[in-house]
Amino acid sequence: MSWVTNLKEHIQKINNSFVSNHRECFLRDDEESCLVRKIDHLHQRDGKIVKSIVDGTVLRTQKIDGLRQVDYVVHFQHLIKQQDKFHIEEKIEERRAIFSGEELLDDYCPLSEKKNQNEENALFDRETSEFDESRFQYSRLEAVRYAERWWNDYNPNYKKFDDNCTNFISQCLHAGGAPMVGYPNRSKGWWFRNRNWSLSWSVAHSLRWHLSGAKTGLRAKEMSSPKELMKGDVICYDFNGDGRWQHNTIVVAKDANNEPLVNAQTSNSRMRYWAYQDSTAYTPNIKYKFFHIIDG
Repeated sequence: MSWVTNLKEHIQKINNSFVSNHRECFLRDDEESCLVRKIDHLHQRDGKIVKSIVDGTVLRTQKIDGLRQVDYVVHFQHLIKQQDKFHIEEKIEERRAIFSGEELLDDYCPLSEKKNQNEENALFDRETSEFDESRFQYSRLEAVRYAERWWNDYNPNYKKFDDNCTNFISQCLHAGGAPMVGYPNRSKGWWFRNRNWSLSWSVAHSLRWHLSGAKTGLRAKEMSSPKELMKGDVICYDFNGDGRWQHNTIVVAKDANNEPLVNAQTSNSRMRYWAYQDSTAYTPNIKYKFFHIIDG
């Protein structure tokens, strides 16, 4: 079982890379770039990781063409000091290691954040009806409380998707009191009912356009800067800058510079810096939309 020892040492070397200038671990080029961007941008924000803890669990192993494939999950916890403030950032990664005997040949995330959302988003038609006379009070506290409770878990009252980021954000918004409208038309409104759902509930591209144009139910105002956002607000991501919106996060806190820290799923993250420079999906062409949720 010496491959287990080698895997543990490999994971610990990755963890040490977050707090040390010496990187002795094997990383693919895109992951190495993510780590460098993370550290560099932290320094630019007057921050650094002062302590990092990692825990890992092997999910399954199998032999394929004489090689051992090991699927495992790692939980990183980074204690970040920024000026005189501290916060803990967490991230869960499902990874796959390939061994030849005891030797580690490769290690990577098979569920990359580069993966696009369901292409049925093209069918979405944003809501254009008149304002609803009814009002609702959006509880940012409850939205954030939900985001903290479920960021690394899955509420059994909802369907779990392979790309679960938008489904998770919709659940957070609904927990905050945002009302559902549009049922049963999947291409209208924003809703989840009877194990069915609108495209805007589950697809990143569709939720982005719903937030931009909805006149009833869940509504939002686009802001020009992330610093204008409050807890419970939403950030949308177009990683490639090509008009296809692929990811959403919810603001759960602010850092020492008044910039958002966010929770998200698919790659489950907590108190992550909003700009996602540490994502394998990040490109220099990335675009963002900043939405402030409107209530009564």
